[in-house]
Amino acid sequence: MPKQLFSQKSKAVFYTILAGALWGTSFPIIKIGLATTDPFAFLFWRFLVSSVSLVVVMLLLRKLEFKMADTRLLVFLGVANAAGYLLQYVGMNSTTAAKAALFINLSAMWVALLSPKLLGERFSRTKILGVLIGLVGIVFVSTNLDFQSLMGGQIIGDVMLVVSGVVWAIFMVYNKRLLNSSTSATFQSMTWVLVFTMLSILPFSFLAGNRFFALSWSAWLAVFYMAIVCWVIPYYLWLEGLKHLSASTSTVLLLFEIVVAVALSILVLKEPITVFSTIGAFFVVIAIALVSK
Repeated sequence: MPKQLFSQKSKAVFYTILAGALWGTSFPIIKIGLATTDPFAFLFWRFLVSSVSLVVVMLLLRKLEFKMADTRLLVFLGVANAAGYLLQYVGMNSTTAAKAALFINLSAMWVALLSPKLLGERFSRTKILGVLIGLVGIVFVSTNLDFQSLMGGQIIGDVMLVVSGVVWAIFMVYNKRLLNSSTSATFQSMTWVLVFTMLSILPFSFLAGNRFFALSWSAWLAVFYMAIVCWVIPYYLWLEGLKHLSASTSTVLLLFEIVVAVALSILVLKEPITVFSTIGAFFVVIAIALVSK
């Protein structure tokens, strides 16, 4: 029997980092989309397109099953995912961008705290060091060590973003319980999580009012890009990686999302590059290397 070129863990690390990279491309796209679109409408259309796309594919492949083994868990994950996004989109209107980046990505810390209790995961000293270095990297990238940037905004927006980070940490941890070795089962779970996410967002989409259908061509392109490239593909890659990684290791690897987001913000949105954001990106890469061992 031929020896495998890459171990399962190596593939899992690669899939997770690639998922983080794809999610990282979402930040400039969100800015472009929200420039002309109501956030509730943008969020709903994004998940409607992603869930319908997966349902159609599964139906064409005759793989979609309406009998779900873990209905409660699937509904819970869908609601949690929707809650995380709604809190982020509403909260970002009442606080600074620096705070948003910091509070949302603190999910790495929350996962590190929750996974031992909820999943019984054990932490080595190397992994603890990786988590801590990753958190330092987040602070550098999101604030540029200009802590005045954390002074703006309203307390309600700050609270919403902190809660969104906790909600996504719970979402990440409980996805571990969803996994099955079968690729078909993974797609099955993905499909229903996305459907329940979309259904959970639906009632809030009416807050968009007459702007619900008022999307420019660039906004529609952003919706389809976000639905497929920034959700369906990376969610699958992340779940495949999570089969062979702990939830805490996976979350630190996903911090590569920040590196990609900063790089694209500089290249696409012409945002300034700073010494501290560069140092922070290196810290994140070091953290990834440590938890990947």
